[in-house]
Amino acid sequence: MHRITYRVKVSSKNARRRIRKFVGKTRGGMSTTSKPAVFNRYTPNKFAINKWSTTKKIVQLSSIALLSLPAKSLTIMDTETPAYARVMLENTLTIASTPNDSTFFAIDNFQHGFGYDLTRSYANELGVKLNLKAYPSDAAALAAVKRGEADMALTTSSTQEITKFDLASMNLSCGQDANLTANGLHPKISWTFASANDPLSKKASHFICDNAKLANTQKLAVFYNQNLLKDAYNQEHFAKALTDKLPNYQSSFKEQADQYNHDWAVLVAMGYQESHLNANAVSPTGVEGLMMLTNSTAKAMGVSNRVDPMQSISGGARYLEEMKEQFADVPDADRLWFALAAYNMGPNAVKSIQAKIDKKGRDPNSWSNVYAYLTDNAASNSRYVQCMHYVSNIRSYLESIKTQTV
Repeated sequence: MHRITYRVKVSSKNARRRIRKFVGKTRGGMSTTSKPAVFNRYTPNKFAINKWSTTKKIVQLSSIALLSLPAKSLTIMDTETPAYARVMLENTLTIASTPNDSTFFAIDNFQHGFGYDLTRSYANELGVKLNLKAYPSDAAALAAVKRGEADMALTTSSTQEITKFDLASMNLSCGQDANLTANGLHPKISWTFASANDPLSKKASHFICDNAKLANTQKLAVFYNQNLLKDAYNQEHFAKALTDKLPNYQSSFKEQADQYNHDWAVLVAMGYQESHLNANAVSPTGVEGLMMLTNSTAKAMGVSNRVDPMQSISGGARYLEEMKEQFADVPDADRLWFALAAYNMGPNAVKSIQAKIDKKGRDPNSWSNVYAYLTDNAASNSRYVQCMHYVSNIRSYLESIKTQTV
């Protein structure tokens, strides 16, 4: 490195003088200072010699000219690789983010969220994997992008904070802030990039603000509505159930969760949605028990007494596991929502929706697409409305249990 540093200091004037001395006056393509070539049976013909000599000079001249350039021109590290090229080369989109109710939840491998789902759909659009890195603050996430540790950031940072880092950002609402606010989400949730000119940023803008995508974004915001447990009545009722009733069944929830490979908090959230954790609850349609199994489902799951808390929780846990298996080809991040929807209205009903989505050329294994279909057709099918509320409510209860907000 020391030798290179010294040679790059050669002035352009001195370089030109060295080039003239080296070349000299040519005649017939040969230097007048060159010695005559000696030919033998191992020597190529004269044309090849002349061609080789000329090529050699060009290479040497190029080297001299290169060494006369400023040192910065030779520093490879000064040329930054576009984030898009890096993402496509590594087949991974790395995002830096801070967990909150608008970006993502990631507790006990329970990873999902409004911003997370949108970012995951963008990664799918690029055909790459998503790698999420969690940081303790928005500023730390932005700094990670600035340092090149992440390709983009998912934050709720203010414009002023993003400007401090000299980064480029775009609002995920694409001007529809009111929709996010109405659903209790942060109106300024955004993606941030190192440069607005990077193809990764440009493609993201076209992707997220496309009319069809924007419509789905608005529906996804409804699914991730954060207002359910923000009113005093619902919050108090939920907290009371967890305090007064859950201790009676907690060991059963955990035992069945272990047996059927569930997160026990999911079963608790389902139990609250189904019966408010009441083993003696009876629905208007005659469904009984803690997790409200129908008579036919109870028999299929080996439950002889639906009002027996242990049997009811066991039957519900087993049935949920069967629903997960029915949708094994759905990505992990969405599979729970599919299984819950199937638990509520039957697996065949969900698969029928998937078939219709697939026929339209859209991804049938995306919960965002399924939820959008339920929303678009809710007016003509009351079961869709019930299913939407069922899954979104359980999601909300689960988040509250995980984040201990109640």
